[in-house]
Amino acid sequence: MKKAFLQLHAAIFLAGFTGVLGRLIELNEALLVWYRMMFAAVALLILFFTTKKIFKTNMLDAFSLIGIGGIIALHWVTFYGSIKYANVSVSLVCFSAIGFFSAILDPIISKRKFEWMEMLLGCMVIIGIYLMFHFDPRFRTGILFGIISSLLAAVFPILNKKMMQKQQPETITLYEMSGGFLILTALLPFYLMYYPSQQIFPTIPDFLWLLVLSLFCTVLAFNLSVRSLSKISPFTVNLSFNLEPVYGIAFAFLFFKEYKEVGLSFYIGIAIIFLTVVIQTLRVYKQTGTK
Repeated sequence: MKKAFLQLHAAIFLAGFTGVLGRLIELNEALLVWYRMMFAAVALLILFFTTKKIFKTNMLDAFSLIGIGGIIALHWVTFYGSIKYANVSVSLVCFSAIGFFSAILDPIISKRKFEWMEMLLGCMVIIGIYLMFHFDPRFRTGILFGIISSLLAAVFPILNKKMMQKQQPETITLYEMSGGFLILTALLPFYLMYYPSQQIFPTIPDFLWLLVLSLFCTVLAFNLSVRSLSKISPFTVNLSFNLEPVYGIAFAFLFFKEYKEVGLSFYIGIAIIFLTVVIQTLRVYKQTGTK
């Protein structure tokens, strides 16, 4: 259990950099994710070929993993869209709603009883979001993208929990990155019709940032988070990922000085979100032990 929590929080820390990288990379959000998933899939294929670890699966599971990859791709597109149309802080604050959506969706998809404590913690996160940022009407599009992003982000860990019972984490990561890339490739022309981009190919700085995003914040972070699902529930994983905005906003404050736009209520909101993660972590330890 301790190892699973360490894997989870290492993944969250790496994911905290994605908001900053999303702002640094000048590409359109859909193109950014398209390159991200392509680089990640290629890196995984090279790794598996060189280590002779090529994992095969049956057709049904392969299509399921590809579909989950499509959900991940759409989550990332809306996440970076939120950054592009608002800013890093707004996007990450909206992302905190993942705990609320997970408390509702996990029992429905997993066919288990609702836990009122989970609903309470999810509602605490919503209160934290409200306190953290008094949303500016100028950010309306970014906020909409951010809420959709958090909804999609709540879904795929629940689905991955089921796949973990049948597949290795490396297999899940490879199929989902490749599947997301293929689905996004099909959708990209239509997306660019509504959200056109003047820049199609990455500049040299964009290319370097994309490599960092793909290898460390995608392949490594995603693999760690999937591994943690073998011991930790999807709700706990999703709620713990509410720390990603805390890390991401701290980085945004450091690099982009977004702290000039917030007040005391913002920090109170962050404290509430952090408290929900601590409470849920202690609940899990109490229920399962610390082995």
